[in-house]
Amino acid sequence: MTTTLHYGPPYALEGLKVLVVGWGRSGQAAAKLCLREGASVKATDARESDAPADPALAAVELVLGRHEVEDFRQADLIVVSPGVPSGIPELRAAGEAGVPILGELELAASFFTGTPVVALTGTNGKSTTTALLGELFTAAGQKVFVGGNLGRPASEATLCGQRFDAIVLEVSSFQLETVRHFHPRVAVVLNLTPDHLDRHGDMEGYAAAKARIFERCSAEAGDALVLNGDDAHTAAMAEAAPCATHLFVHGAGRPASASIEEGRVVFQAGDGAVERYRLENPALRGPHNEANAAAAVLAGRLMGLRPGAIELGLQRFGGLPHRLESVRTHGGVEWVNDSKATNVDSAVTGLSAFAAGVILVAGGRGKGASYAPLAAAGRGRLKAVLGIGEEGPALVEALREVTHGPAEIVGTLEAAVERARELSGAGETVLLSPACASYDQFPNYEVRGQRFRELVEALP
Repeated sequence: MTTTLHYGPPYALEGLKVLVVGWGRSGQAAAKLCLREGASVKATDARESDAPADPALAAVELVLGRHEVEDFRQADLIVVSPGVPSGIPELRAAGEAGVPILGELELAASFFTGTPVVALTGTNGKSTTTALLGELFTAAGQKVFVGGNLGRPASEATLCGQRFDAIVLEVSSFQLETVRHFHPRVAVVLNLTPDHLDRHGDMEGYAAAKARIFERCSAEAGDALVLNGDDAHTAAMAEAAPCATHLFVHGAGRPASASIEEGRVVFQAGDGAVERYRLENPALRGPHNEANAAAAVLAGRLMGLRPGAIELGLQRFGGLPHRLESVRTHGGVEWVNDSKATNVDSAVTGLSAFAAGVILVAGGRGKGASYAPLAAAGRGRLKAVLGIGEEGPALVEALREVTHGPAEIVGTLEAAVERARELSGAGETVLLSPACASYDQFPNYEVRGQRFRELVEALP
């Protein structure tokens, strides 16, 4: 059935039959928003799922464990969760029948009237940069909502009943596939490396999805686009941008730019004024986090945050769990939880944040990637390697030649922590950066990281 969907903003939902596809946190938040706006809501998920205990969702009709194509064809509007592939037959049938299809991000953002939005995307560093930018707003005394692809669905910004000075959202390529009117005041693209190509087809398709973050921005509205000048894919986006572009890391000659010099973020305003911000926070160590900080500083200044607030926010940012998270310093040894490093590239990034004296705990369920890049990053840095899980033997063998001290298969995380305690000395670092998935020994990387924390905190 063909439906005319009225966009105010916000979208007019009263009286519509809405089908929410995907019954995770994003889908449930979208369902609440649609119910609040007077729609009748049905939700479907191909996976079996328990009905939510939230009484606010009691009115939702659930179809779980399957999709019924007629539910898609008969809806007035479909709201699709980002994890649902856009090419499933039921969505194609709905499109052919003229049913409008929106993502949760697009729906939610239509209700952000009057509140400026900063949206961040990229392949790596999105969550850290989003959380850091939120901290900069908080340090400025502003009430900020931080979410999107990071933790809290965008719909919660309007459902929680609070008024915000700014909304900071991490957005994924999946979410950007279904935007129509999404319009951030400042859009940030951190970097692009091959990812999700099974969904987007190739790098061109992936980059095109990411570029949708700024397609509604305009110079007339004073919008801004922040791009990584060191990344060829993101820098090329400046040519098609409909608004002012600003480069971080290396950006001389742009209206405003941010670069890294001697461990500081150097912000250069459009009028030539220069500001320097110290990066002494352990939560922002490593070249990748320096780049994240540069992007956050540039976006924050473009949003009008004052230098003092940015300096304070950079100092007190606590980082994110399981991402180069400093658990404790014990006997002069720092213990760092980087359990989120579930692939080789992420482990290389984590290891590269340290100069030398690293006892690396790595292993788990492998993904078929070569460990040669990790060996290259370990040269001169590794004091010891302790292999855990299924890939422990392979990792130990791959890193043995670049390790100054022992390279041992220890099997479990418990044994690794005990052996690392014996091997480490003051001024050194014990780093859990597994380069592998956790599924051989733990249900997810969070549980693995939490167990590491428990073991380290229990050290005598």
